[in-house]
Amino acid sequence: MTGRTPLATLAVLLILALVGCAEPQALPTDDASPVRSADHGAVAEAVEVAEPQLHLVAIDLAGNTSMLDLLRNQASTLDRVTSPSEVTTDGRYVFAANDDGVEILDSGVWTWDHVDHFHYYRAEARTIGVVPGLGTAQVSTGLLSTAGSTGLFFPTSGEAVLLDNAALAQGDIVETLRLDTGAQNGLVVPLEHGALVTGASSGSRADQLHLVGADGEDDTETEDQSVACVDPAGSITTRVGVVVGCADGAVLATQDGSGNTTIERIEYPANAAVPATEFTARKGRPTVAGIGEDPGVWLLDTRAKSWLWIPSDVDLLAAAAVDDDAGHVVTVGSDGIMRVHAAETGELLAATDPLLNETLSGLAGDPELAALVTVTVDADRAYVNAPAEGVVYEIDFADDARIARVLDTGVRPDHLVEVGR
Repeated sequence: MTGRTPLATLAVLLILALVGCAEPQALPTDDASPVRSADHGAVAEAVEVAEPQLHLVAIDLAGNTSMLDLLRNQASTLDRVTSPSEVTTDGRYVFAANDDGVEILDSGVWTWDHVDHFHYYRAEARTIGVVPGLGTAQVSTGLLSTAGSTGLFFPTSGEAVLLDNAALAQGDIVETLRLDTGAQNGLVVPLEHGALVTGASSGSRADQLHLVGADGEDDTETEDQSVACVDPAGSITTRVGVVVGCADGAVLATQDGSGNTTIERIEYPANAAVPATEFTARKGRPTVAGIGEDPGVWLLDTRAKSWLWIPSDVDLLAAAAVDDDAGHVVTVGSDGIMRVHAAETGELLAATDPLLNETLSGLAGDPELAALVTVTVDADRAYVNAPAEGVVYEIDFADDARIARVLDTGVRPDHLVEVGR
């Protein structure tokens, strides 16, 4: 098994954004400098470092939690959470959702995206607390962990909640709004100013998105305050704007420097296969991937506002758009194989051997393990969790889908997210 080679200079690091090198709860060493500016993602008791501090956070079905340093290949234990149904991250905070609320962990590692360069930070990991709510929440995040908001939608109560990220950075939970939407499915998606909140025009089935201000009221400064969006599902924030998936396309919301919002629908092509229900991509990139119910993956280019369908010979468990210069897209099939495709053409470039034999065969006694399989990507690697095998596969997607390492995360990786991004 091979590790990664640390880069020599900060200039190269700013271009490549490779994995980090610090134990998450370690104190600063000689590579750290005191934080000087809160304008670049800095917070008290954090240090700015030269490299992105990439780690994997794994949570098992019982709620036991660990964080793995990807360079040192060393795991540390985090506080246990209530058995989660869904686990989400914005690249710093870990949101573990169950039927009674969302527990929030602060990994203590994050990146501030300044468009043309990045700042990397490290602090101690900690537990922040619980946001109460009924039903497993849909969590929507932005690009920055110390600014803006995080959205939580609780389906049983129909409540939409926005959390202040600046308060989370200080270890506090502050709700900037909590709305009763009347919808039993939906999202609240944070924008730089305000949010998109789903609503139901009749009954309880969500079929539209409303633009609201920070106070939760309709944004009267915007002419088009709502847009049709039947059965809103996944959301993701890209370099271009915020995307929400709908049954018949996607909604893209962008804001200019003055906070003026433009909301556009991106329709699927004619005779399109069944739409995507969630999106995954390398953080901050404009192209995102979403699995359709028909075997295959949708790619949405938010700059070109266009879709591309890549068919698959097998049902897909997970997919993510790397959106690098080579346009890599990775998928994990129901046969346990991770495949690498070219984004522009859908051409199959490489594939692994089967990775998930025990998980998919049900030898662990849990037929729902396959639903837990995810793939997360950064600039250089893809990570696939194998719950029954109890490991995570680190795969170099640009090197013929080579398995670089088989990682032990310290607890069984039923849920897996990457932080430090």
